[in-house]
Amino acid sequence: MDIEDGVALNRKASARETIIQALSSLEFGELERLVRVNGIQTEFFEEDLAVILPAHPDGIVIPKIENAKTVKLVSQKMAGIEKTNGWPLGGMTILAIVETARGILNLGAICQSDQRLSALILGAEDLAANLSATRTAEGWEIFHARSEIILYCAAFGLQAIDMVNNDYRDLEALKKEAVQGARMGFSGKQVIHPNQVEVVQNAFSPTEEEVMRAHHVVELYTLEQEKGRGALGLEGRLIDMPVFRQAENILARAKKTGRLP
Repeated sequence: MDIEDGVALNRKASARETIIQALSSLEFGELERLVRVNGIQTEFFEEDLAVILPAHPDGIVIPKIENAKTVKLVSQKMAGIEKTNGWPLGGMTILAIVETARGILNLGAICQSDQRLSALILGAEDLAANLSATRTAEGWEIFHARSEIILYCAAFGLQAIDMVNNDYRDLEALKKEAVQGARMGFSGKQVIHPNQVEVVQNAFSPTEEEVMRAHHVVELYTLEQEKGRGALGLEGRLIDMPVFRQAENILARAKKTGRLP
């Protein structure tokens, strides 16, 4: 749920009220109930948190994160609300959108800022504007930033959420971009239209063939380990520990997406 760029400046207050009603009255099932607030650089930031946190969302999405201080500030406000209401401490999570050059340069500090931080989200459009770059379908102008997000998230155990594709009618381009992001190591991808959901879910879910091969690799490699051998050949390819771990990752993704046979 959004109070930031998707909401006109003169509609921020009414957006907050709509979100509060949604949090208190709608059944979301197993979905995380997240709210994207306005950035700390704006006049709306403090009021957004003051109004939304007492409604007990599952987490807050903070845009335009440039340093660890902002993450810590939001976490402190969450802790205060949790204590006041007797909620479990640390129950609300933080997702940070990195969309400026300064944010990319400070990724190390941001990733270590607070235990509530669960994911980094790449804001490619704002980043391109910040860099004075031209957004292209190929995306080379923000490729370095995508790679940095993945590296730092992997290093500090966070989810890496890939950029949005604004052309919601071109599903082939979306598929290509989503598959690339999944292969690079992103945990998931942002969508802005219902038409994009299935394409992205398929891109981040292993195929039946990939799952079967991963099963085969894990079984064979485990047997070889028991025999005291550290590697084997399979269909002309070397299977060693890194390949075994990749196969385990595929099976873990398949389990999360419900595609594990």
